[in-house]
Amino acid sequence: MVVTWRAVVLAAVLGIPVAVAADTAMTLLAVGVLVLVAVVDIALAASPRAVTLERVLPTSVRLTGTATSRLTLVNGSRRRLRGVVRDAWVPSAGAADTRHPVSVAPGDGTRLATTLTPTRRGDRLAGPVTIRSVGPLGVAGRQASIPLAGRLRVLPEFASRKHLPSRLARLRELDGRAAVQVRGEGTEFDSLRDYVVGDDVRSIDWRATARRSAVVVRTWRPERDRRVLVVLDTSRSSAARVGDQPRLDAGIEATLLLSALAAHAGDRVEVVAFDRTQRARVRGASGTRLLPAVAEALAPVAPVLVEADWTALAATVHGALSQRAFVVLVTAIDPAVVSAGLMPVLGGLAARHQVLVAAVSDPELAALGADLATGDDAYDAAAAARTDLERTAVAGLLRRTGAEVVEALPDDLAPRVADTYIALKAAGRL
Repeated sequence: MVVTWRAVVLAAVLGIPVAVAADTAMTLLAVGVLVLVAVVDIALAASPRAVTLERVLPTSVRLTGTATSRLTLVNGSRRRLRGVVRDAWVPSAGAADTRHPVSVAPGDGTRLATTLTPTRRGDRLAGPVTIRSVGPLGVAGRQASIPLAGRLRVLPEFASRKHLPSRLARLRELDGRAAVQVRGEGTEFDSLRDYVVGDDVRSIDWRATARRSAVVVRTWRPERDRRVLVVLDTSRSSAARVGDQPRLDAGIEATLLLSALAAHAGDRVEVVAFDRTQRARVRGASGTRLLPAVAEALAPVAPVLVEADWTALAATVHGALSQRAFVVLVTAIDPAVVSAGLMPVLGGLAARHQVLVAAVSDPELAALGADLATGDDAYDAAAAARTDLERTAVAGLLRRTGAEVVEALPDDLAPRVADTYIALKAAGRL
């Protein structure tokens, strides 16, 4: 049973003669009238349990995008349904205008739309649909909450998409060069042409030169169909907030941009989210199917408050790759974590593969050293400087194992990783 503001007004009106008469009989009469009106109104209200509901949702939406939850409501009772319908969602779904006034004739239906603007990645779930049905007098009515399943998958925003056109242009420029001056295991033979002044003499094809009686050089192009494995660390270090987002989200942005770039370059991309166990994996997808597959797989991934098992991770990498590949470890450069877990296995990985360690730096560390107005500010600046020195030292140790290291602010990590990929490809190291 529910009562409306009209019940309050009716009670106030009936209270006037009660206050004037100050009589018990008048009080009982007023209460009786109020109860009778409420009971009659409830009896004449449509039953919310007789309503049939159906929800239609899009499969997914990108973070900061909008989606619409559409409810189809059919009044199966013999009375007109008057009242309000509330389409409840979890707060992070960003539902707006969840309460919808309705007036539906018996056997008729209506459609209700709720706009969703999610504020977090992952699966956002719908709550029950609450139907408040009031009688024709609008004094009282019935209410019921009906469970109705609904799930909206919120994909990563992929804000780093804006960097993709410029990086693709550089890839096309790299792929269209007449010759690659640095020859290495990451280049493949393209064609022969006549020698011109300035060509690298190491590119001369002596057999073809002897056959043609003219100096001929080989041209090279970046090798295609290479393996790229991105390992996203989802352990406790990825839960730290850098700016207004978890460190993991910046890693996901870098993973998406690198995946898109490598797919356009003709490389085979595989993505693994790992801490002590595998949380998500994308393999076998290519071309236009790759990016949606990566976004779909990483959307529900969240940091787990455990230490990463780097030994198990190294075994996963070795099991997934049978030939030399580009392995990107998206993690945190934490001195304690690196020395205890990552460093012992990184040497073995770098010996077999080209390894890149990508990490997010904290902009607050630089801000701590900017203001030295008080003694506390000086202590904060000293602590920030020591932290920075420790991270620099750890990055140096990682580089000595043969790995590349990229550390950048959250918004800069994705383009920096993409630039490193292009530079390694141009140098023939992929």
